[in-house]
Amino acid sequence: MKKITQEVRRRKEFLQAFRGQEWLIGVLAAARQDGKAALDECTMKMGRILLEAILYTEREQMAGPEYHPAGAFQKWGAQPGSVYLGDRKVRILHPRLRDDRSEVALPCYTRLRRPGEFSEELLVRSLRGLSARKYGETLLSAADAFGISPSSISNRLIQATSAKLKLLKERDLSGIRLFAVVLDTVHRGGAVFVVALGVDLDGKKHVLGFWEGATENKEIAQTLLSDLESRGLKIPREVLFITDGGKGLIAALKDRFGKDLLHQRCTIHKDRNLQRHLPKRWRDEAHRRFRNALAMRAYEDARQELEKLEVWLAERNESAAASLREAKEELLTLHRLEVPPALRVSLHSTNVIESLFSTVRHCEKNLKWYRNSRMSQRWLAAVTLHAEENFRTIKGFQFIPEVVGRIKALQVGRQALKQAA
Repeated sequence: MKKITQEVRRRKEFLQAFRGQEWLIGVLAAARQDGKAALDECTMKMGRILLEAILYTEREQMAGPEYHPAGAFQKWGAQPGSVYLGDRKVRILHPRLRDDRSEVALPCYTRLRRPGEFSEELLVRSLRGLSARKYGETLLSAADAFGISPSSISNRLIQATSAKLKLLKERDLSGIRLFAVVLDTVHRGGAVFVVALGVDLDGKKHVLGFWEGATENKEIAQTLLSDLESRGLKIPREVLFITDGGKGLIAALKDRFGKDLLHQRCTIHKDRNLQRHLPKRWRDEAHRRFRNALAMRAYEDARQELEKLEVWLAERNESAAASLREAKEELLTLHRLEVPPALRVSLHSTNVIESLFSTVRHCEKNLKWYRNSRMSQRWLAAVTLHAEENFRTIKGFQFIPEVVGRIKALQVGRQALKQAA
């Protein structure tokens, strides 16, 4: 209680220093009429005065109080300057300091002048849906704010997103111990981006990288995997891959891992694909049978139910039956590995990366068109890293070590069969 009382007293003393300020009296009167806008203006002006007080205090600590100079520094008047107050550049009166040879910059003033922190905050706001052209409309003219024209905002965003692209493309991946990799594509600006999202042994998700191409093909997927490995990512045989069934992605994985490939097809994509083959009157029944089959806990039970569904589909649409037939074993990879249902719910589909793509679409809703490939990549990197900050651990992560043990046992068994043959 004593600490709270002292804090209240300090705040009262601070406010009493402003009682004689005519501008404050005017703003408080306007607040009664205009509400929050006037209070925001008051906050900005108080912040500006506080910053100047901090700078003068820092100079006094370095050069000593008035009429009692100390140390190797001497005060040298003041001059107009500018700093970033939150996300706004404001004019302040900047105190000066010198030593025997030249002027000395105040550390606090140097830090407050850094535009990088402003660019980062501006980028976060833009990712939340604020366009550069409307940015100036959200700022007050209080405290002599300036430097917020659409062109300057655009330049700041280019710098910030370029830094994000560089970070994503160059960051070290050697510390990630992979359990699963989800591969999927997102279409933006007429181009296709193959995105890789990794799940580590602790169940944490990581944006690994992306690669741009004209179509989703085998070469793009292979190049992406090579890029990830060049940055230190280890992709052992025990890693589980999850895809939506794109032929290019699957071909690249089979070329790389052969029979050792652990591949789970997205059950949601396959469910939708089967329904598109059928007349509307059969779609609900196909969906029910498909979900019931995958809900089986044991591999043999699930396989038998899918075979029944295949027969049922063949009577209504042979193409639908063929579509199920070619993916049947890959739909049951998690069953074959005896993955517990709590973990299976996180791995049976590409939803884990689809939610990332949903964030991409939401954050880029104010981008009307992509000027070039560089712009597309800058924004995709910025959005994916922004989304990564809010990633949660996947459900059922506590069962990952158990599943990894089964995978290793399966790989050992396959290796023994190869040697025996």
